[in-house]
Amino acid sequence: MTNLAFPPIPVDFDTDHLANEITLLAGQINAANHRLLKLIAQFDQRKGWSGGGTVRSCAHWLNWKCGIALSAAREKVRVAGCLESLPQIDTAFAAGEISYSKVRAMTRVATPENEDFLLRIAQYGTASHVEKVVGKYRQVTRKNDADAELEQEEGIENA
Repeated sequence: MTNLAFPPIPVDFDTDHLANEITLLAGQINAANHRLLKLIAQFDQRKGWSGGGTVRSCAHWLNWKCGIALSAAREKVRVAGCLESLPQIDTAFAAGEISYSKVRAMTRVATPENEDFLLRIAQYGTASHVEKVVGKYRQVTRKNDADAELEQEEGIENA
């Protein structure tokens, strides 16, 4: 196996240099996470995880082979599957502009019609902010769905 360790951090780095290194590395990690998810999506589509029927799902394979907790692995598979239908989010994530945390939250409610709006929030807000917006969006859409269902039921009863 290749040694992927980074060299030690010089003690003479000033605060600005440390800040630049941190943000650069965070962007690289975001881009690497994007690549990981794209690989997972292809692997899942091809059922590369099946192992002749010995492994139950791609998430189980990720848990076994990559040491990712099963719940986190399921989320990675879910998010990976969403990226193909969300080209703007996919592009920003590939460029390292947004984090996996933000992408994970957005893909809970993102559609091709609203991804531009969500992406603007993600680019200017924190991951916590994106989570809150997505949570509120889900509340509103659930209420709208419930109201529409109630109207439909009332319309059937009155017919």
